[in-house]
Amino acid sequence: QVRLAIHILTKKEVAIKIIDKSNLTASLLIKLEREVRILKMLDHPNIVKLYEVIEKDNYLYLIMEYCSGGEVFDYLVSHGKMKEKEARIKFRQILSAVDYCHQRHVIHRDLKAENLLLDTNLNIKIADFGFSNEYHPGGKLETFCGSPPYAAPELFQGRKYEGPEVDIWSLGVILYTLVSGMLPFDGQNLRELREHVLKGKFRI
Repeated sequence: QVRLAIHILTKKEVAIKIIDKSNLTASLLIKLEREVRILKMLDHPNIVKLYEVIEKDNYLYLIMEYCSGGEVFDYLVSHGKMKEKEARIKFRQILSAVDYCHQRHVIHRDLKAENLLLDTNLNIKIADFGFSNEYHPGGKLETFCGSPPYAAPELFQGRKYEGPEVDIWSLGVILYTLVSGMLPFDGQNLRELREHVLKGKFRI
């Protein structure tokens, strides 16, 4: 669960993500620890900031930057597709943040409109690093992560990948979504979606 609060030290509104560790499996605990470790590494104006981590009994409290503008997904639902100028500004911010991560050998692996938040000035803040991981040039990963409509072909094919390329594919899907107001690839089920992605069959 997530609560809104005032951070005593900074006097800012913050989002507190409350996690009951007793409900987590060993693998989910490892995933959570990795997410926290990666968030602590990152400091970029277009990435949601992790201010503080408080551990008490079985609970973990992540004190995070509050983004009052909500999700880009909801923004598109309310306002429709973005004009090219607005999309260009937003996408440049997304690119800057993702490039910052890649320079530090961090991949997000779940880039999508729902994980792009907006602050009070409608600046982009990339959130939810739950599937993120560190990568090493020449090394290979194989976990299928993220949302299928944003997933790269190699993920659907079960191929190993270095890392950045799956984020870059998702960026292309995001840009299409910003300027069209819809996802490029769809399907009645996962099998049909997979077929469309692998064939490059998208809506025009």
